[in-house]
Amino acid sequence: MVHGWYTTGLDLLGKGSPAAAAQVLQRAANAEPASRSVREALARAQFDTGQYSAAAENFRVIVEASPTDDYAHFGLGLSLARAGEHEAAAEYLALAAAMRPDRKHYTDALRQVRATLKFRRLDT
Repeated sequence: MVHGWYTTGLDLLGKGSPAAAAQVLQRAANAEPASRSVREALARAQFDTGQYSAAAENFRVIVEASPTDDYAHFGLGLSLARAGEHEAAAEYLALAAAMRPDRKHYTDALRQVRATLKFRRLDT
């Protein structure tokens, strides 16, 4: 049953229906709370629907369980940035970029968050 929800959720996410995907994937996450793949898919769906705090929480669970997961650090950083928590976002994005400096979108996101922080310091 969980596998069916997971695959349906991924399919919906791939077809551009993140709200529907989030509903299905939440069922899967409730049934299998320790599943990293389910949590990651749910976090992606939540991010795509603007549920940044919920996405951050799911990415945080993955980071705590797998501290070397660069994508989870990236997702957590992006989610925190969108939720307005730029200081915390910079930390996770820096970790993701340090783990995988070859990922341009990691370094671009970090640069953007640092620029936002710099601007806010100048603005005060």
